[in-house]
Amino acid sequence: MVKHAKPASFYDVFTRKGEGQKVTHYCPGCGHGTAHKLIAELIDELGIQDRVIFCSPVGCSVFAYYYFDTGNVQCAHGRAPAVATGLRRTLPEAVILSYQGDGDLAGIGLAEILHAANRGENLSVFFINNAIYGMTGGQMAPTTLPGQVTMTTPFGRTARRDGSPIGMAELVSALVPPVYVERVSLGDGPRILRARKAFRKALQNQVDKRGFSFVEVLSPCPVNWKMSPSQSRAWLMDVLEQAYPVRVFRDTEAPAGASAAADTAGAPPRVVFDDELRSLFLVEKDIATVRHGPIQEQQVRLAGFGGQGVMSAGILLANCAVAEELHATWLPSYGPEMRGGTANASVVISSEEIGSPVVATPNAFIAMNGPSFDAFASTVAPGGLIVANSSLFEPRLGRKDVRLLSVPASEIASRLGFIGAANVVALAAYIGASGVIRPATLRQVVPLAIKRRQFVEVNLRAIDAGLEYAGQS
Repeated sequence: MVKHAKPASFYDVFTRKGEGQKVTHYCPGCGHGTAHKLIAELIDELGIQDRVIFCSPVGCSVFAYYYFDTGNVQCAHGRAPAVATGLRRTLPEAVILSYQGDGDLAGIGLAEILHAANRGENLSVFFINNAIYGMTGGQMAPTTLPGQVTMTTPFGRTARRDGSPIGMAELVSALVPPVYVERVSLGDGPRILRARKAFRKALQNQVDKRGFSFVEVLSPCPVNWKMSPSQSRAWLMDVLEQAYPVRVFRDTEAPAGASAAADTAGAPPRVVFDDELRSLFLVEKDIATVRHGPIQEQQVRLAGFGGQGVMSAGILLANCAVAEELHATWLPSYGPEMRGGTANASVVISSEEIGSPVVATPNAFIAMNGPSFDAFASTVAPGGLIVANSSLFEPRLGRKDVRLLSVPASEIASRLGFIGAANVVALAAYIGASGVIRPATLRQVVPLAIKRRQFVEVNLRAIDAGLEYAGQS
C-alpha cells in the first residue's frame, strides 16, 4: 500500500527547473512549496481536479502553472480577483483559486481583493504573507513590520515615512459578505496541520457555494529575510505571529448554495448571454437573424483628439458587429486629458471567437487628425484601408500597398449643423468602403446609442453622407 505519494493534481515533473525535474524552483525553506502541497492534497481529497482553475498573478506565486495539473490563468499583477470574478460568472461549476502574495494582494491588487470580498464572490483566496516582496529581491511590502530591514528600507520600516503594516485578514473580515476568514501559520508541524484544515474549509465552502473564503498564510522567506530556513521558521513564530495573530476571524455557517454574492431575492449573479445583450440595442428583430459567412477578421484602429468621438465610434462599430451575430471586442486607450489629448480605440470583428482585443497591425484605420495619422498609418497591414479626416490635415502616405480614402468628415458634419457627428461620417465611410457591416445595421444602432434625442436625426444624415462619400448610397 502506498501511504505517501505526490498528489495526482501535481504534474509528474516540474519543467520550470528543466526537463525531467521533480523538485520545485522555490528557495530552501520557502513556504510556497508547503502551501502547494497542502492545496494539491486537498484537490485530490475533494475530487475536484477537473474543476479547479488557478489564478496566479505576478510574484513567486506566478509559477503555479508549472506544478498544478489543473486549469491555470496567469493574471496581471494584483488582478487575480478580477480574473477570478469573470471566471466565476461564466463557469458556475468551476472551483476557482486566487493564490497571491502580499505585494500582489495587499499592494498593487488591494482594490481588486476588497471589491471581490465585498461582492461575496464564491471564491477561495490563499494569501501568502511573508512580509516582503520575494520575487523581485526583497523590497518593502504592505505587510512589512515596523523596523524590518528590506532592500527599500535599509534602516527599517517606519510608520511616519512608510505607513503601518496592513492586516489583510482584519480588513477583509470588516466587510459583511465574506463567510470565512482565517489567518494560519506555516511555522511548524502542528501549525501546518491547522493550516491544512483552513485550506480545506476554504475549498469546501466554494464547492458548497457558500461564498467568499479568505485564508491568510504566514509563510517564511529565508533568502530575503537573510536567515537560514530554521531561523526563518523561528522568526515567523516569535515575531511575525505577534504582529499578525493566528486565529479565525469569521466562520459563518451559511447554508450550502446560499452564496453571500446572492442578491436580495436570493439568486446568484445572473449571467447575461448574447441574445439578451443584443436586445439592449436592437430595434428590429430581423437584424439578429442576419448570419454572415466567414469574413476576413477586421482589426480596426480609430484615433484622434479626445472629444472627437473616437471611443463612441469604436463602440458603435462593435455593437453593429454584435448585432449581425459577429464576434467583436472594443479596447480603449486614453490620453491624460479628456478633451484635446490623444485617444485611440481598437476594435476586432470576426466570424470566430476572438483571442485578444489588442490590435498591433490593423487592417483598417480611421484617423480623425494629423498626429494620429502620423502615429499609426505606418502600422496598417499591406492591403489595408485608411479613412482619413481630410478636413483637418492633408494625408500624405509614403506607401502604395494600402487603400487611402480621404473624407472631409469635419466639414461634412459642419454643413449638417453638428460638428460632433464627424466621427459618424468617418465610421459610415469605413463601413461603406469595407462592406463588413450592413449600412442598415448602423442606421438602427445609432438611435439607441445617442442619449440626447435631438441629435439622432443629424447623425442619421451623417451616416448617409459618409456612405455617399464612400460610393455607397
